[in-house]
Amino acid sequence: MLTTYFSPQQTSSFSRQNLQQLKEIWQTIDAHSCPHHYNFHMHTVCSDGQLTPEDVIQQAIKIGLQGLAITDHHTVQGYHIARDYLQSYEDNAPSLPQLWTGVEITSLLMETDVHILGYGFDPNHPSIVPYGQGEEPVGGLAQAEKVIAGIHQAGGLAVLAHPERYRRPAKALIPKAVELGIDGVETYYAYKNLIPWQPTPEQTAQVKALSDQYGLFNTCGTDTHGVSLLRRV
Repeated sequence: MLTTYFSPQQTSSFSRQNLQQLKEIWQTIDAHSCPHHYNFHMHTVCSDGQLTPEDVIQQAIKIGLQGLAITDHHTVQGYHIARDYLQSYEDNAPSLPQLWTGVEITSLLMETDVHILGYGFDPNHPSIVPYGQGEEPVGGLAQAEKVIAGIHQAGGLAVLAHPERYRRPAKALIPKAVELGIDGVETYYAYKNLIPWQPTPEQTAQVKALSDQYGLFNTCGTDTHGVSLLRRV
């Protein structure tokens, strides 16, 4: 795995702390981590989901999630609302989940539209702000190299979402993403939208083998667009 180092001036303490937490957790993620322990892929009404950010936090607490990230398309508005709502609980809930910054960015990799997930970044950093305007990036900003670099410069980690959903196979896309500095892949994903949610075995095995080969982090997520964090739609 390619590693990029930044000076203290480039990376805020906010991001450094979140980065370390994420790395430690992602080293433990397996096929059973999602959706009852961690969930790193979900959408709210701030992009194309049906849950409000408040709904997300309520469900996360009810499920007993230890950690989550809202990954709306091209906006962190849902994260800010959810963060404020979560803070309002204070000591009124027995166990509150950890919430990380997240975003899903449409990018161009090998002339193929892919989605790159960003995590643990400083949402106010100038390098990530252009990707939080509610619209898909265009031109040079849409190139996967630029997207990954922007996430890194904001102190975050970049992950290739659902690698087996694209026009090109994961075995072609992941090595190229590694060349560009990708940190991880969404290894555990329900490509067949099974109920109850579970990673699709064949695709999981293929992506996990590539992840192991290149020393990448593994993540998981339901990619929720509907009304339940326990499924996709």
